[in-house]
Amino acid sequence: MEQEAWQVLIVEDDQRLAELTRDYLEANGLCVSIEGNGALAAARIIKEKPDLVILDLMLPGEDGLSICRKVRDQYDGSILMLTARTDDTDQILGLDLGADDYVCKPVRPRLLLARIQALLRRSEAPEVVPEKQRRLQFGPLVVDNALREAWLHDNGIELTSAEFDLLWLLVANAGRILSREEIFTALRGIGYDGQDRSIDVRISRIRPKIGDDPEHPRLIKTIRSKGYLFVPEASVDPSL
Repeated sequence: MEQEAWQVLIVEDDQRLAELTRDYLEANGLCVSIEGNGALAAARIIKEKPDLVILDLMLPGEDGLSICRKVRDQYDGSILMLTARTDDTDQILGLDLGADDYVCKPVRPRLLLARIQALLRRSEAPEVVPEKQRRLQFGPLVVDNALREAWLHDNGIELTSAEFDLLWLLVANAGRILSREEIFTALRGIGYDGQDRSIDVRISRIRPKIGDDPEHPRLIKTIRSKGYLFVPEASVDPSL
């Protein structure tokens, strides 16, 4: 039986750009709709629940950051943000609000397609380590990959889908340094370009949620010039 095409919603007020993007994505097997009014976008995302949303930040009616904040708790699909700004502020804020990835405009169609495909592959097969490893516990921290939930001292931890994927990758490789290249390949299916800060932003958000000290982390350590390391021995500290 042939698999149905992935459903993508483009939230973009530049009609010509949106239509060109739609035509290119549809030529590559995706089913694409367009919403040009930011004020209508949130309700449409929640109602239609597309597999992925391409969300422009600068929109009439309501901006992309506000839309992301509004829908994130009710929408489990992927959000790919588009920003015309080259500074990190909007990108970091977008990731903080639950966006799964971001691309700076103007973006080459092939790069946009690659990012979309990587996000869709991750949503289809979120596990990034062998299936036999379903639940891992480190002192008071428990991470369950079957339920895609985590707990600290039996209290549920609120994690976005992207944050959970990253946390699971780290704990499943506890005691081993993971380079940014390895993390990008595992989570996105694409190589690290040396500039993307999304992994660093997610690490900074995960740390306090799992009881780590953001200023002097002991659980998730940054290993200079190498990557990140989850230290299982640190989790036995009774102060966690």
